[in-house]
Amino acid sequence: MPFVVTPVFEWNYNAQKPIVVNQGGTNSGKTYSILQVLFCRAAEKESQVITVVGQDIPNLKKGAMRDFVRILDSSPFFRSFIKSYNATDRIYVFNNGSIIEFTSYENEQDAKNGKRDYAFFNEANGIAKEIFDQVQMRTTKQTFLDYNPSSPFWAHVDLIGKANVDFFISQFIHNPFLNEEIKKTILSWKTDDKEKWKVYGLGKTGKTEGVIFKNVNWISALPNELKRFSYGMDFGFTNDPTTFIKCGVSDGELFAERWIYQHEMTTNDIDTALKRLGVKKTDSIIADSADPKTIRELRLLGWLIIGAKKGADSIRFGISQIKKYKKLNIVHCEFWKMEQISYIWAKDSKTGQATGEPIDKFNHLWDSLRYGIQGLDKSMEGQTYS
Repeated sequence: MPFVVTPVFEWNYNAQKPIVVNQGGTNSGKTYSILQVLFCRAAEKESQVITVVGQDIPNLKKGAMRDFVRILDSSPFFRSFIKSYNATDRIYVFNNGSIIEFTSYENEQDAKNGKRDYAFFNEANGIAKEIFDQVQMRTTKQTFLDYNPSSPFWAHVDLIGKANVDFFISQFIHNPFLNEEIKKTILSWKTDDKEKWKVYGLGKTGKTEGVIFKNVNWISALPNELKRFSYGMDFGFTNDPTTFIKCGVSDGELFAERWIYQHEMTTNDIDTALKRLGVKKTDSIIADSADPKTIRELRLLGWLIIGAKKGADSIRFGISQIKKYKKLNIVHCEFWKMEQISYIWAKDSKTGQATGEPIDKFNHLWDSLRYGIQGLDKSMEGQTYS
């Protein structure tokens, strides 16, 4: 292909692993270069199916789709490979039967449709992990991702550093087509705005503001000397997972481990899982009292389920109770790590200032821990909560 080859194109074209993560600053050419690679894959072999996924169609049209048209318009040679374009479904059909489609998915269920050879998640930090999982398991050859690293997200927890993942960081200096004015603007951030320079200039991961639990000590296992312990459970189903944790205290430090994190669990599923995990029916489990029906059903199955004590401002109070311990130690868990970097204090939509209230998402394991530590409070022993 008669492309002007950039470093970012070479990295991605030659990448061998099934998942290729591109973290980069602004104007590094990562999206354009990945689309060039996908054009090559479509042209080089017949009947390839390639899906470009965006967080929504308007963003795709302003970003990846516009870049793809620029590639086609850069030479009649590239246009000669295209047989047709379906504007309604946003599908380019190549002469050899390959296709490149541009789409977005509303939810996990929506993403279960279709299989493909290659996938590209454009601005992946705006796309839910559940959608990525569904598309990825239906992609047979290679999956590409790109994003500006304004803050950590699921790729940092679940992908980067894994054996089956290639990881590249690109900067504006890798884009030979960038004009001098834009370069000057980016370079000015080095002195004027160090966080912007770090993220959008150097392509390094930025900090997440307002993280509620900043200082988590990740450990390999719960200590054997954990004599006093409790269990906590938060109920979910379709949109939210059911979570179950074990927690305990030793020398003034709080320890916790995730035992269940699963969607669409029925009462019988929970019963089976608790038995498999070796939980005794004499062990107290402090659970979300907002679901009395599930609590009653589990009690009928013989489990000692106690509804968590709630009241005015109980969420913030529970957070403060977790923070009162000398150290918070949690057994390594990709789900909990994702919640740790994503559970933040909400901001006022007008002022941008923290409201003092936590957001109501990325909190499922934290809620289980809030409930679980109630069982560690000696003053609550013997109480039956609502």
